[in-house]
Amino acid sequence: MDYTALYRQKLTTAAELAARVENGWLIGMDAGASQTPTILSALAERARAGAVSGVRVQSLLDVYPLEFLADNSLFGRITSKAWFSGGGSRRAVNGGFGDVIPNYYRDIPGHIRRCYDYDVFMVSVSPMDSHGYFSLATVSSYSPAMMEKAKRIFLEVNDQQPRAVCGTQVHISQIDGLIEVSHELPVLPPAKIDAVSETIGGLIAERIDDGACIQLGIGAIPDAVGAALKSKHDLGIHTEMFTDSMVELIECGAVNNSKKQIHRLQSVTTFAFGSKRIYDYIDDNPGIALMPVDYVNDPAVICRNDNMISINAALEVDLWGQVCAESVGTKHMSGTGGQVDYVRGACQSRGGKSFIAFASTAKDDTISKIKSILTPGAVVTTSKNDVDYIVTEYGVAHLRGESLSSRARQLIAIAHPNFRDELSFEAKKRGIII
Repeated sequence: MDYTALYRQKLTTAAELAARVENGWLIGMDAGASQTPTILSALAERARAGAVSGVRVQSLLDVYPLEFLADNSLFGRITSKAWFSGGGSRRAVNGGFGDVIPNYYRDIPGHIRRCYDYDVFMVSVSPMDSHGYFSLATVSSYSPAMMEKAKRIFLEVNDQQPRAVCGTQVHISQIDGLIEVSHELPVLPPAKIDAVSETIGGLIAERIDDGACIQLGIGAIPDAVGAALKSKHDLGIHTEMFTDSMVELIECGAVNNSKKQIHRLQSVTTFAFGSKRIYDYIDDNPGIALMPVDYVNDPAVICRNDNMISINAALEVDLWGQVCAESVGTKHMSGTGGQVDYVRGACQSRGGKSFIAFASTAKDDTISKIKSILTPGAVVTTSKNDVDYIVTEYGVAHLRGESLSSRARQLIAIAHPNFRDELSFEAKKRGIII
């Protein structure tokens, strides 16, 4: 087969691909930098002109300024249905013109295979290789499941996408249309590591031994943990999201993946997002394996690595140890993502530990994030039965296997001093502390 001729045959424009989209279509996209802003912009233009309506777009963690997520006049013409919200989809959900699908990240491929048929799957890829394959670059996630269930596949071929040699591929013979673009990938601004984050990072790093396998999230605290781990040896990576702090740990020699029980000598992830440094690291690198999320985030897989360490964030925690990480009261913020997957996987690992870490207060020390009860309407992300360690700048509480009274005492002890008396009063009034 002449792959180059087939490529030219399928090469077209964003306007032409958008013109193929019909009323009522379900469009599938994966996470972050794998999304297709050029095609979607052309589709938004059609929708504004009244040429198409009833289109639904499923995606996760939008990172481009997509018009249909910012312009509520497009609601009903193009509607977002997010598996996990980013900035635009979060605003759409809270504004009443976007929808959200509750889930555990690991379960999305199964939901897709059971519940959905896509009219088209759209994805941004690296240029075609000599064998006719495109790399899905920074993402594996649930793309394989969407490609199985899609009637068509449209590509944005971006020459600035990295080629992930150990990641999901798609062949030119599977493609129904493609366009060529050249633009920089979206980047995540570096988090500012303040004194609080640095303290929390140090408290967690003290409890991580050489040879551990780690999962880090995004933000100042995970970055601070990464910085504090640079003196460790023989660490491994098995994580949902590959971040800048992980590249730092690899390049300084703290991570070599030599002690892992599975995928030894490789860093395992399901998607990557951060700076250009990450994308450059992925390019042509067999040391990073981007695998489907139903494998990477399966607790039964995660726990196969001994001394598995998971580090995630929260918005608030109550005295039972219930963790809210996805809403502020009734205000939607994100989704469950992989937090529960890694809490459970780490706790099932031999020698594993799970940390939920956050600053003790918000809004200039006026709001305690450790609460007697969660804010009304708050979504419970990690249950009281799954939670392991809770960390603030004031210390570490180990809740797993502990009684309610013990949990309350430990959590009050790591709350901000301004709120400890109030929390103690509420706990005693409710008969929690005995």
